[in-house]
Amino acid sequence: MDQLDMFAGEAPAQASSAADPDRVRRKLDALLSEAREAGTHGLPQARRRLIETVVPQMTRWLPEDEAERLKRAFGEALAA
Repeated sequence: MDQLDMFAGEAPAQASSAADPDRVRRKLDALLSEAREAGTHGLPQARRRLIETVVPQMTRWLPEDEAERLKRAFGEALAA
């Protein structure tokens, strides 16, 4: 039996492209806490750049009003 024939009737499993909003919220909350705790000492530059990059991307998985609120909170935390 040919190897390809063994799986001819089965479709490959598709990975889910949707993120779990609760998991996104937990991760964003952790990042926001980190940014706030850094306070006047500030975050290391590499960590700050990472947060500035991933937060806008992660907030896409949340409702628009919640996403805007979180982006504002990150802006305030990073400005401190």
